[in-house]
Amino acid sequence: MIKNGMPDFSLPEAFEFITLLNKLRDRCEAFRCATRPLTKGEISRLKASGNTAEDWTTIFVAEEFSAEAVTGSRFFGTCRLGRFDGTTVSCRDAIQLPSGIHDSIIINSIIGSNCCLWNARSVCNYFIDEKTVLYNTGSIVCSTDSAFGNGTTITLGMETGGREVPAYGDLTLSAAAAIADAPHRSEAFRLSIEPYLKLCSTAFGIIGSGAHICNCPSITDSFIGEAVRCDNVTGIQNSTIAGSSDEPTVIRDGALIRDSIVQWGCRIDSMAIVERSVCTEHSHVERHAKVTDSIIGPNTGIAEGEVTASLVGPFVGFHHQSLLIGALWPEGKGNVAYGANVGSNHTAKAPDQEIYCGEGLFFGLGVSIKFPADFSQAPYSIIATGVTTLPQKMSFPFSLINSPSERYDGVPLSSNELFPGWVLSDNLYMVYRNETKFTERNMAHRMEITAEITRPEIIDLLVDARERLRGAVTGKNIYTEKELHGIGKNFITRSNLEKAVATYSRRIEFYCLNGLFRRLLAQGGTPGLELLLSTPDDDTPRWRHERMLFINEGFGNRSLEENFDRLKELVNLDVKDVLQSKGKDDLRGIKIMDDYTTVHGSAADDPLVKQVTEICRMKLKKIAEVQSRLFL
Repeated sequence: MIKNGMPDFSLPEAFEFITLLNKLRDRCEAFRCATRPLTKGEISRLKASGNTAEDWTTIFVAEEFSAEAVTGSRFFGTCRLGRFDGTTVSCRDAIQLPSGIHDSIIINSIIGSNCCLWNARSVCNYFIDEKTVLYNTGSIVCSTDSAFGNGTTITLGMETGGREVPAYGDLTLSAAAAIADAPHRSEAFRLSIEPYLKLCSTAFGIIGSGAHICNCPSITDSFIGEAVRCDNVTGIQNSTIAGSSDEPTVIRDGALIRDSIVQWGCRIDSMAIVERSVCTEHSHVERHAKVTDSIIGPNTGIAEGEVTASLVGPFVGFHHQSLLIGALWPEGKGNVAYGANVGSNHTAKAPDQEIYCGEGLFFGLGVSIKFPADFSQAPYSIIATGVTTLPQKMSFPFSLINSPSERYDGVPLSSNELFPGWVLSDNLYMVYRNETKFTERNMAHRMEITAEITRPEIIDLLVDARERLRGAVTGKNIYTEKELHGIGKNFITRSNLEKAVATYSRRIEFYCLNGLFRRLLAQGGTPGLELLLSTPDDDTPRWRHERMLFINEGFGNRSLEENFDRLKELVNLDVKDVLQSKGKDDLRGIKIMDDYTTVHGSAADDPLVKQVTEICRMKLKKIAEVQSRLFL
């Protein structure tokens, strides 16, 4: 719910988490109203089963309550118990136990029907909804005024402050980016969110129906949603853990969560630590990873390394020991490889520096990135293994930054070599693989994640980069930031500049011709090229963009048939380049590993190569069919 670029809290009840919270409050109140005092017979049977109460008159039960389902437990304050019919419940692994309350301590709490509590050593001031399991748990306690971590301040980017974002249950990546990008509006936002935060504040803790909490020593001031599974968790403090039967959230194996929001479908496990952070839907943190003062986007996984003061977008791979500090990366879709040090956020003064990462940015093995840095206009670029980058702004998409292949006069020794457009010319496999991955692995549905890479806003960056390259002074062999805007602390050779112009131009042309072909199919007719290009369509922003670029690039000077023939040529070139970029691995591997072909399939048999080949084959067939109708 974004209004004028910022979240709109005028109707907080319309938000998903608030709706869930209100529903569970209503269930709690309904349950409270439906309970009755214990009968003398029930009290006698409870005592006979080893139960005690501070005052039996403050214990209330549901109709059809079975005293035999409660054994060896102690009750303090006002407690309300549901009915337990002995239904067998799976507590964990192979442990099957009947519903009821056994060997537990309940203090001022409500236990819903057919819950299964075994050795719950202290449940204080909680509403436990029906069919929930508490098995071998320690202290589950809530204060009388908790907001479950909602309103916690997250300091993004500069650790010294300036881009603070409040955590809340419905926080989206786009909302967080809008807030962090408009620090001058922070006070207005703080005031606007107050109605939402007031609705989060509750006089008791809540554990939703179907939750499983096993072997957890401590849960404090926290909301545990429906179908959430907490197994062998070190602790959960002042946090919201959302979940549902369709999107269960799993917290397990030594994980520790403090002052945080964990949304639907997330997984936090294997001794991971999450503090003052938001894990948005279907993200995961695992294998000793540490996430502090950060927001993690959908489908992103943080493993082993450390993320601090960062806004990390969707589909970021962070699978090994590495560091990310002070990063603003809302578009995500990139990678942080083992040993990457993206964290030079202060120069022995204060941690007040940050980095803007571009969509799809790939930090290679052991890189060292010095701050401040801005790669936001260089999407899908790669910083090669072991490279150290100086503070800079680099704005050439699909590029490679690598150590210099040789040294040149007039180029500082600290400068790296930039290969603009290298990913498109030499690693097209990566582009197609990413699009496939984003499509097939996306689990998020609260945030729209576009799988397509060469879409209008990316193409605009290609056009801008190409024009800057075209405008470079001729007659030079080497270009630095003195001669070429956006090159950063790098240099480009003349040959790589010319190659980049051709590479960017080819991808721009492919985009335009694809747009023309789609437009013809959408029209369902056979209009002439001139008519098609002279007829704007204000209701189709994509075609409007494609059409204007098509005209500006001069493709309208060719006939429709010539454009179709060129499109087929470009499709075939993509198939060839995807195979070739993957085939480089085979050529290198065969020279080095004697048994390479035994354990590696050939590039031609690679699943993605075969998929791209088939997609392009079908596209060529469709183009030929349209051609046959148009040019008989």
